[in-house]
Amino acid sequence: MIQLSQTPTPALHRKALPIWAAVLIVVVANAVSALPVGYVGDFAFYNALRKPSFAPPDWLFAPMWAFLNVTSIWALYRVMNGPAPAAARQPVLAIELAGWVLFAGFSAFYFGLQSIVLGSAITLVFMILTAISVILTSRIDKLAAGLLGLRLAWLVLASAVSVWIARANPDPIFG
Repeated sequence: MIQLSQTPTPALHRKALPIWAAVLIVVVANAVSALPVGYVGDFAFYNALRKPSFAPPDWLFAPMWAFLNVTSIWALYRVMNGPAPAAARQPVLAIELAGWVLFAGFSAFYFGLQSIVLGSAITLVFMILTAISVILTSRIDKLAAGLLGLRLAWLVLASAVSVWIARANPDPIFG
């Protein structure tokens, strides 16, 4: 008779973030973000706003965020499953999860409530959290930090655009 070992898997061989959990984070965040207006937002609302000349075209947002979601979850997967001690990885996990919550909620505030001020605030907070995440991640995994740096670069542009739009257009909640 074959006896299966009762010995638990050593901690060094366990995945802190299994691939299925990484995929689940992306799927849930994208599903929640799509609830208010679908996956491409509300082009009519966005296109009716006064925008700066440096604003990306509306069609670029969906593919860019799809790309950034993949690179962001890849970075998180690397950090969580790398050799760094758990104490170094946990702050990155907390910040990244907060970022995913902001990502998931953005559409509800920006397109659902049509609050460009709240959308701008979310974008700015997400940019700050991403900058902190890049700094913390760079101490653990340089490639992962570079992957998150892509999102940071996009959020710097998105923050500049969103603040400009919030200053140039009325907000139904804040006037």
